[in-house]
Amino acid sequence: MREIRILEVKSELGAGTRGSSLGSDAIKIAALDVGSRYFKQHKITEVPNENHLLLESSGSAHAKRISGVLTMTERIADEVCKTLQNKEFPVLLSGDHSCSAGTVSGIRKAFPKLKVGVIWVDAHSDIHSPYTTPSGNMHGMPIAVLLDEDNLDCRVNKPDQETLNYWYQLKNIGNIAPKIGYADLVYIALRDYEKEEKYLLEKNKVKIFRVADIREEGAGKIADDALKYLSHCDLIYISFDVDSLDPSHLKGTGTPVPGGMTIREAGDLVSRLVGNEKVCCFEISEVNPTLDKDNLMSENAFEILQRASDAIVNA
Repeated sequence: MREIRILEVKSELGAGTRGSSLGSDAIKIAALDVGSRYFKQHKITEVPNENHLLLESSGSAHAKRISGVLTMTERIADEVCKTLQNKEFPVLLSGDHSCSAGTVSGIRKAFPKLKVGVIWVDAHSDIHSPYTTPSGNMHGMPIAVLLDEDNLDCRVNKPDQETLNYWYQLKNIGNIAPKIGYADLVYIALRDYEKEEKYLLEKNKVKIFRVADIREEGAGKIADDALKYLSHCDLIYISFDVDSLDPSHLKGTGTPVPGGMTIREAGDLVSRLVGNEKVCCFEISEVNPTLDKDNLMSENAFEILQRASDAIVNA
């Protein structure tokens, strides 16, 4: 039986739309509304945030608030590392998806000699760098951080030297870069990316499971196939961005994309994934209650969180 520690990361510095820092509290309210004692049953640690920076200039146009994102990435890495060293299973409720770079950095910090696989359940590939980003929002960059990927072949921007210095520090947290290789990465429900990202995905033959694959073969089979693909890894991290879900009945996220999973498919997928003994960490990100109606996204995120937690504890 594995013991869970909830890590709350109320940071939204990497997002272009405000509100995802409220996601973990909205999930707690959803739990209260159904009479659940989930947040009494598990230990909780809140990682201090830097959201005061939202009131200041966003800085570089090609990596907005990168100094704050670097600070948060280091803090998250330290907390995840400490949790793992205490033999606890970290479950992160994070704001925007840039936080995930800190999560994987923390796993590598705790186990520097082990190979870590990443299963990225997301509508987006998040593999931009300051050289290629169309928006400058850093929630579109965590995979590039982990891969130590600049994608200079597709360069469209000219970031200033200060930005590049922060970018270098971000990629080298823990003095390990890259933290994963392309062969250690699997996408599930991916369906929206720019041509610069497509170039990297195709060039490096990245493993992708589409929503159509889930419909055709079932969520359990896709989960098993993803885990099998990463069988060469010692540890596996699961990142679940709620925009992997279909927005037709869920509005509470900043970057919705049509053609996503149903709640049931996502719950089946995640519970099957996290039940694997190699999986050492699970994260939910991008819940934004300010865009929601009747806290529906948070209710569904909590349902997925509960299913995942049951599978973790009983693994």
